Amino acid sequence: MNELVAVTSRETATALQNYSEAAKGAFSASTERALASDTRLWTSWCSDNGHAPLPAAPGAVVAFVKEMAVDRKPATVSRYLSSLAHMHRAVNLPDPTKTNEVTLAMRALRRSKPTRQRQAAPLNANVLERLTVTLTNSARDLRDIALLRLARDTLARRSELVAMDLSDLEHGVDGSATIIIRRSKTDQDGQGAIQYVSPPTLAAIEAYLAAVGISDGAMFRSIRKNGAAGGRLTDRSVANIFKRLAEAAGVPADDVSGHSARVGMAQDLMAAGAELPALMQAGRWKSPTMPARYGERQAAARSAVAKFYGAS
Repeated sequence: MNELVAVTSRETATALQNYSEAAKGAFSASTERALASDTRLWTSWCSDNGHAPLPAAPGAVVAFVKEMAVDRKPATVSRYLSSLAHMHRAVNLPDPTKTNEVTLAMRALRRSKPTRQRQAAPLNANVLERLTVTLTNSARDLRDIALLRLARDTLARRSELVAMDLSDLEHGVDGSATIIIRRSKTDQDGQGAIQYVSPPTLAAIEAYLAAVGISDGAMFRSIRKNGAAGGRLTDRSVANIFKRLAEAAGVPADDVSGHSARVGMAQDLMAAGAELPALMQAGRWKSPTMPARYGERQAAARSAVAKFYGAS
């Protein structure tokens, strides 16, 4: 938030600086990046339009919403306002995004652009089955199929996947395993969550580890040209790997993202009969909104109307 310090009162600037120091390590890297990006955007817009960034006047926020709405989606503008609200809470200023003027401006925006949020394309069981035929025993292919399998079994987010260490994995007696996800988007305190790892996934992980000679430290790593393991993967690498796997399976990769394995497994679980509470538990969702959206087509196929026509 250093961009705001130079353009606010001395008292507010001091409060911002103190908050910035106190908040180090309190948020995920992705949250910090989003806040920094949104802060720069808001500060620049205020400078160009003659408004004070903090405290923000509701009228200025309304004008900002209307200008951003020209070429940005409602979900993106909503994120900007969330960051703006965060800035004000950081220095104990009233939140301008909760005023009637701003609330009505966002409602008007959503009514003018009633588009559904785009969903990541699923990497489902059908894709996994195709990959077992098309992939080779190269170190990269072994790593990528192990990554996809584990992402599906645990419904892990990409940041959770790349943070996994070999010490987090505990073998069972039946060929399965469990793995602890030590920190996640919905578990900022780091209490951790234990997730099941199926025998086929554990076998894929062991084949990958044996191929690259990893025995400790980071589980998923870059692969050098000679097939040796490099450093820990970044969360941005996961999306690229998933896109490559989609292409290998003959699936359009344009909408494939780091969430695609999570979406695919959620849909497979619902198609297999999992109810929403069980799905929320498997994916560690605190709200039913996202898992319900991921599985809405599967839910429709099991609806009363579908049953009436004998579809399920």
